[in-house]
Amino acid sequence: MSKLDSKIPAGPLADKWKNHKDHMNLVSPNNRDKIDIIVVGTGLAGGSAAATLAEQGYNVKAFCYQDSPRRAHSIAAQGGINAAKNYQGDGDSVYRLFYDTIKGGDYRSREANVYRLAEVSASIIDQCVAQGVPFGREYGGQLDNRSFGGVQVKRTFYAKGQTGQQLLLGAYSAMSRQIGKGRIKMYNRHEMMELVIIDGKARGIIARNLVTGEIERHSAHAVVIASGGYGNVYFLSTNAMGSNVSAAWKIHKKGAYFANPCYVQIHPTCIPVHGTAQSKLTLMSESLRNSGRIWVPKNIDDAVAIREGKLKPENIAPENRDYYLERRYPAFGNLVPRDVASRAAKERCDAGYGIENNDTHEGVYLDFSTEIQKKGKEAAIEKNIHNPTEQQIYDLGKAWIEEKYGNLFVMYEKITADNPYVTPMKIYPAVHYTMGGVWVDYNLQSTIPGCFVIGEANFSDHGANRLGASALMQGLADGYFVLPYTIADYLAADIRTGAIPTNAAEFDVAEKEIQDKVNFFINNKGIHSVDYFHKKLGHIMWNKVGMGRTPEGLREAIAEIEEVRKEFWANVKVPGDATGMNMELEKAFRVADFLELGQLMAKDALEREESCGGHFRWDHATPEGEAERDDENFKYVAAWEYKGMDINQEVMHKEELIYENIEVKTRSYK
Repeated sequence: MSKLDSKIPAGPLADKWKNHKDHMNLVSPNNRDKIDIIVVGTGLAGGSAAATLAEQGYNVKAFCYQDSPRRAHSIAAQGGINAAKNYQGDGDSVYRLFYDTIKGGDYRSREANVYRLAEVSASIIDQCVAQGVPFGREYGGQLDNRSFGGVQVKRTFYAKGQTGQQLLLGAYSAMSRQIGKGRIKMYNRHEMMELVIIDGKARGIIARNLVTGEIERHSAHAVVIASGGYGNVYFLSTNAMGSNVSAAWKIHKKGAYFANPCYVQIHPTCIPVHGTAQSKLTLMSESLRNSGRIWVPKNIDDAVAIREGKLKPENIAPENRDYYLERRYPAFGNLVPRDVASRAAKERCDAGYGIENNDTHEGVYLDFSTEIQKKGKEAAIEKNIHNPTEQQIYDLGKAWIEEKYGNLFVMYEKITADNPYVTPMKIYPAVHYTMGGVWVDYNLQSTIPGCFVIGEANFSDHGANRLGASALMQGLADGYFVLPYTIADYLAADIRTGAIPTNAAEFDVAEKEIQDKVNFFINNKGIHSVDYFHKKLGHIMWNKVGMGRTPEGLREAIAEIEEVRKEFWANVKVPGDATGMNMELEKAFRVADFLELGQLMAKDALEREESCGGHFRWDHATPEGEAERDDENFKYVAAWEYKGMDINQEVMHKEELIYENIEVKTRSYK
């Protein structure tokens, strides 16, 4: 029998969340100030949770390693946030959002969690509008929507190309109000180093002040982890360079199961890699696929000429362009899900049609010329311009594109020096989002009592692939509308507990472990920088645990990462000291965790002998190169239990996925 209890409520799918809330234990308002809650991470999930819990009257301690919650990586989300409001009248509904999310995740997510996500999505938009988030609006004043990959309706609310930033400012303003009231105690430039468990319950953390180097003890009645995803295990990704897995990995090593680590999303619209010295990749919003058409030259000679600088893409006639997504997936075209679009780009580049002049020729075009012409002609008709000139059509079409995506085009031109209104954007897939994460039950509680995990740090809602604009939806759903109910059910038993003392033996042991590791890094007489090892890990991960995986490559990755781990602990060099700001020391802790996680990701990918979503095995592909699932043997969540430094000894527990409300079938976007 599985050790996992998902705590999914009984009853009809549409009634589960309402009935569950109706029967939860509560903490009365006059008792909430007796309860302390730690929130680690202050992006959309953590920020919204901290603000809501403090508003309810709990004492909240919020931790972020940045100098302000406004720096959280949520700020980088550009395209939008999904919600089932059906403003467009095009057939959307809670059920449709639920179904699209399950299908988009390749039938590897939990039905009850996804339906709840769809159910509360509409409330998120109302909440954010009330906070003043400047969503795009139609001419009549109603909120506008755009399409995103994997769906055939318009349900994505947006604020130009800076939706994440605007939503984060909304959550931050709510946090700031509670900080002003003294209900949130904010710890900027602090990083969680360890979870403290007392009598089997999460009761606090060890944190390091990143400015002074001081190691601190913080206690609470519950700990919430909202620290984001682990994409930077690949070194190059679209994530902020400070994004890391350490908070989630620390609780994994204390008993929290880590679920589906092999599910990694490779985003199709990233600016291609330029060189080996690059340390960060830049994402161009998926919203651009609404208006842009993706193509490579039909003729391989044209691709070679483009790479050599002898031919410009705008000079290739439309009939000589291969709009390969429209060719392969006519029903969805350029709006297929991210994993499908990414693999299709890789296939074209592997076949020799890539257009980027780098070592691998990895790049395809995202072209807006068709949309500029179309919108220009529409605008000319609206303005009563008869027989408009080509220049008038171009100018009107460009103005429409600029209004929708202007800041994204400016960003692209600043990075590449190409004008994307004239020359098509160059894009290629890159690591973006991680669907795996800490296993949580329906209440968002990990296998450690009192330790809750929300947002991208948990595994719960996206299955094997996340649809675009669903990350912001999940983060805010967890923080504003789910966790405040479910954590109360747990905390109701703690109103007589009193403050948790920090002089307990468990705090002593945890602090000593961290201090010993700090001393090791500072005093180790190594010869290589932290980045040296991180890049080595990233190279292995991208080539063998990336977009296309093989059993042989995964076994090699496990062995090669083990060698890098050994070399890291023998030869890492951390300059500076521990009594002040030391970013190399910060990175050393994080890369140590990435090295362990990388092995588990490869192990998980090796055990899952199927292809689904972001996990693609070449030995489990259809003749057309599509993912081939094995529902009979792998329709489960793989939740891994830590068993010591040898990651190969981790034990997998299965949560069987049961679908009672939808038909599980081959995912098709053709």
